[in-house]
Amino acid sequence: MSDADTGAGLVVVNRAMSLDGFVAGPGDAMGWVVETGTEYAFPEIMAATGAMLVGRRTYEVGKRMSDEDTSYDGGPVFVLTHRPPAEPDPGVTFLSGDLDDAVATARAAAGGKNLEILGADLAGQCLRRGLVDEILVYVLPLLLGDGVRFSTSAIGRIDLEPFDNRQAGPVTMLRFRVRR
Repeated sequence: MSDADTGAGLVVVNRAMSLDGFVAGPGDAMGWVVETGTEYAFPEIMAATGAMLVGRRTYEVGKRMSDEDTSYDGGPVFVLTHRPPAEPDPGVTFLSGDLDDAVATARAAAGGKNLEILGADLAGQCLRRGLVDEILVYVLPLLLGDGVRFSTSAIGRIDLEPFDNRQAGPVTMLRFRVRR
């Protein structure tokens, strides 16, 4: 029986991606994602989200972009890192333990809703360990030419089952279940 059948939230890798397969531009640039209004394209995704588990690099990129409205109403935010910051961030819980424990902690905090995984490295680690139920990709209509790839060859083969694709304005959303 899958988590979807039991009503438990899913672990979802959520990514915005350029058409040429980059999830961040050179220097971890992410402004191109905000420019397209991706966060407003599919409000039901945010409504289904109960918590986020974010990699440290993605957290730092988000902090650099904090001049813009990056409000988030999807529940608690956890950052998995080997180096928690000296000064705490009141809106974030830093975890420095095992990946499986971090996913379990954040998933429990999601309260039966989905746990979103953000960050290329963190997502790759979760996929390699078999912790991911679904991949959700927002394909944006631009070519970046360079930056951080959606995945690396180290991730290995992971079979996916497409189950939804939609468009809202310039954004195309693709959804895949991870086959077990």
